[in-house]
Amino acid sequence: MSAGRPKDEGTLVERVFWRFTLVILIGYALLPVVWLTSLSLKPSGDLTDQRFFPRAIGLEHYAAVFRDPQFPAALGNSLGIGLIATLISVALATLAAYAIVRLRFPGRQAVLVGALAVAMFPPIAIIGPLFDLWRLLGLFDTWLGLIIPYITLTLPLAIWTISAFFREIPWELEQAARVDGATRLGAFRHVILPLVAPGVFASAILVFIFAWNDFLFAAALTSTTSSRTVPAAIAFFTGASRFEQPTGSIAAASVIVTIPVVVLILLFQRRIVAGLTAGAVKG
Repeated sequence: MSAGRPKDEGTLVERVFWRFTLVILIGYALLPVVWLTSLSLKPSGDLTDQRFFPRAIGLEHYAAVFRDPQFPAALGNSLGIGLIATLISVALATLAAYAIVRLRFPGRQAVLVGALAVAMFPPIAIIGPLFDLWRLLGLFDTWLGLIIPYITLTLPLAIWTISAFFREIPWELEQAARVDGATRLGAFRHVILPLVAPGVFASAILVFIFAWNDFLFAAALTSTTSSRTVPAAIAFFTGASRFEQPTGSIAAASVIVTIPVVVLILLFQRRIVAGLTAGAVKG
């Protein structure tokens, strides 16, 4: 018994240490969210006080946000642009990842290196040229003008994520389907694609979150509510007068925009983690 005590005590200390560290990290991450929520629930007259939690809870800022016509329009733009960009990016990434992993062709590794280079390129560096090009082509302040950059920047991440899943699939399954008379496309659709569904799903969530949260392109490549997304629309909130800061409205809108992302992550966190860690361990 005495020989086992140091090990048990060491295990207990490690367990307490990691749990304490986890609590600190979670509290640090949730502190801004709680503060935003508190601001959004405070009446206008209490926004300047120093209390962390509201003295009185009200929903006036949420009502004001939805009374502003630009916010519902921005929600629709964010949802539509995000879904379209996600569908196109994931579809292209799935086909590209299959070709890179399964097929043998010259320049296969160069495609992967190029995708990685695009992923590492700072988006802010292309805002100026893209702004001029989009105005020339008539894509400025349009859905397509945002969808194209979102696809371009999220495609490398989706390719790398889905490629990791393709590498883990035993290709004997595809060969067996081909022997049974299936075409390459048929084997891909009915055998391979269902097996990589977790990776495709994880990539779709990550792409949608990127498009939903983007502020840089949405602010630079739009000018009206016809295509402005929520992150950019929040920046254009105004108070009841020029002397009033729209702090409460901004906080309420930020909470509303954060809810879909939080729900997605909580519901599909295992798929996201599986997608990001696929291929990390060779067994």
